[in-house]
Amino acid sequence: MALNPNYTFEDLDGTKCSIVEKNLTSERVEFLRKILEYNKFTVIVVPSPAAKVAAKPAVAEGDVAAEPIEAPTPIETFTMGVTDLTFNPVNGVFNRTLVLPNGKFVTSAYWKEQSEVSEDTKYYWK
Repeated sequence: MALNPNYTFEDLDGTKCSIVEKNLTSERVEFLRKILEYNKFTVIVVPSPAAKVAAKPAVAEGDVAAEPIEAPTPIETFTMGVTDLTFNPVNGVFNRTLVLPNGKFVTSAYWKEQSEVSEDTKYYWK
C-alpha cells in the first residue's frame, strides 16, 4: 500500500498507470483527454467494470406478486490513467502544472467543469 493514498496505481491494458479518475462518462473522458494530451501525458482509457446487481427478493407462495421491476440499464463508464506514475490530478491543478492551449492554468473549477473558462486571476480574498 502506498504511503500517500492520493496516488493510486492500476494496470490498464497491461500498462502501469497513475489513475486520474474512475467511473467517467464518455464526455468527461474527452474533456480530460484534451487537457492531459496537451500537457504531453500518455492517456489510457479502459471501460470500468459493470456495477453489481442486487438479487431479486423472494416471494412467498400465498403472496400476490407485483409487476417485476426492471433494473435500469447501466451507464457505460470508463477509468482513465496516465503512464507518468508521478502524476496526481490534485497536485497538477493546485501546483499549476496543467496548462490550457490558450496559455492559462487549469483551475479547480475548470477541472470540475463548473466554469467554462479558466480564470487564474481570481484571488481567494476577492
